[in-house]
Amino acid sequence: MKPALFESRLHSLPLLHRGKVRDNYAVGDDRMLMVATDRLSAFDVVLGQPIPGKGEVLTQVALFWFDRLAHVVPNHLTGQAPESVVAPDEVDQVRGRSMLVRRLKPLPIEAVVRGYLAGSGWKEYQAGGAVCGVPLPRGLQQASRLPQPIFTPATKAEAGAHDENIDFAAAGRLVGAELAAQVREVSLRLYEEAAAYALTRGIIIADTKFEFGLDEDGRLTVMDEMLTPDSSRLWPVDDYREGVSPPSLDKQLVRDWLESCVVGGRPWNKRAPAPELPRDLVAAISRKYSAFLSILQSN
Repeated sequence: MKPALFESRLHSLPLLHRGKVRDNYAVGDDRMLMVATDRLSAFDVVLGQPIPGKGEVLTQVALFWFDRLAHVVPNHLTGQAPESVVAPDEVDQVRGRSMLVRRLKPLPIEAVVRGYLAGSGWKEYQAGGAVCGVPLPRGLQQASRLPQPIFTPATKAEAGAHDENIDFAAAGRLVGAELAAQVREVSLRLYEEAAAYALTRGIIIADTKFEFGLDEDGRLTVMDEMLTPDSSRLWPVDDYREGVSPPSLDKQLVRDWLESCVVGGRPWNKRAPAPELPRDLVAAISRKYSAFLSILQSN
């Protein structure tokens, strides 16, 4: 396996932004090179240890879903090779982990869809019987399958800040009621089609989040990543049962470890800097991400 890439360093293109995982470079005024590094974030904090192979997995998973779900909504891909816009000595930094995309006007919300009760949704349900203002039946357990998938938007957070769950009305105030309704409809359809396919591969997509933007014609377009282990909870069907947090093929193992960490005699406060990950945990996450890509692409 190639050495992990914590941060890209391209001299041939201007850097636009370093996100939690991706480094974005300008390619003219209308395109952008997105380099998926091996950085890992949890609780919106970038961890200090990269996960070998992670950037390649994220890119290949996203490309798989962009292609498979292109009939649902346009995506931001240009169809051009990322290697074509960098200098020869930079090709190794971008090969296999980059996308050359159209620059869009990003929407200031994350489009979260939940098919099962987990994570912050489970905590909200325990507190009030609803998730992001969506009332749910009584008696559900952790990891329960919902009667139907629900759209539960969130605000976007920069590195170090925390996303906040919001209700649909708040999403409408941020982007407009009509556009919010379109985002909800498209997100639910993307999730339902992807979840049905994943089940044929023995994987439950418990929940996921999408990023959207508008192109120059105002057309809704999915962007960034889609249905990856970074943006989704992924459970093997064979290990699933209600009442517990199932084993996963995503970064839940890291979240669980961080939740148990004690720093200075107190539980870690979910602010930078994060505790250093043990080597065996880094290796385990690398294996989980690679396993999901292999399962997804299996015939």
